[in-house]
Amino acid sequence: MTESPPDNALEVRGLTKTYAGSRKSPPKTALKGVDLVVPRGSIFGLLGPNGAGKSTLINILAGVVNKSGGQALIWGRDIDEDPRGARAALGVVAQEITADVFFTPRESLEVQAGYYGVPARERRSDELLAALGLSDKADAYVRSLSGGMKRRLMVAKALVHNPPVLILDEPTAGVDVELRRQLWAYVRELSSRGVTILLTTHYLEEAQELCDTIAIVNHGEVVACEPTAQLLRRLDTRNVVVTPELALDSLPEISGFEVTPRGEGFAVAYKTGQSSVEQVLAAVRAAGVRIRDIATEDPDLEDVFVALTYGDESQVDPTRDFA
Repeated sequence: MTESPPDNALEVRGLTKTYAGSRKSPPKTALKGVDLVVPRGSIFGLLGPNGAGKSTLINILAGVVNKSGGQALIWGRDIDEDPRGARAALGVVAQEITADVFFTPRESLEVQAGYYGVPARERRSDELLAALGLSDKADAYVRSLSGGMKRRLMVAKALVHNPPVLILDEPTAGVDVELRRQLWAYVRELSSRGVTILLTTHYLEEAQELCDTIAIVNHGEVVACEPTAQLLRRLDTRNVVVTPELALDSLPEISGFEVTPRGEGFAVAYKTGQSSVEQVLAAVRAAGVRIRDIATEDPDLEDVFVALTYGDESQVDPTRDFA
């Protein structure tokens, strides 16, 4: 009887990790009771500043780091009770580029498949090389590949055992725009086949475009975890961009609003719960500015990310109803 797939590809409950200290430094708590649920088939973004705990979480799931407490399940398999089963359900593309420089890409995939016990007749080395644009380099030494090609090879190696869950840790760091687009196209293709993807990236516009759900981690804690569209609506600040009829020598003083330079004019920030666009325009006119054109700007993921991790969290309304 075929085992039915779980509803959630990853489940993390109360996960903690404390690194031992030394005589020169105290113990460091990297994860403080993290709870995360990644639905099967989703593209799930895991974001946070450097040192937030993302890599520690990924390394625990990958079996590289031992957790201090809590529970983690990969494809329904507990990483403590069934570590082999959990690892078999997971493919990981690490942030650092690692390559077997004296092998060819095809040999690298064959060796990796052997590690996972994939029978020779079931291996997909040439299929993966073709999917990631490496067919013409299949028999070249890995050391001769560019950095971007090596990163694509790492993605292929993570997929040799056909895992239902794939972790991509900064997969486009340091690659050019065209390669980034190719990788994201392949990520979408994998998702369409049912592969669950956990993505970390510092390119927030990519996370906003690709991810169904985004979790933001800061100081070892999850500070937000919501569908992407809902997360974007958490920020209570909007901008009205005003282009005046005549060029201004300086920014106008507009009572009750923050004004910043923007292109040929200026932007006026306002809180949607306290003001409206009409009130902003009335205040601009009252300041003696004749308006040639206006545009409104909604916050993007970077605005929300900064507010939750670096900036003024008072901008974020945690009780707002988004239903």
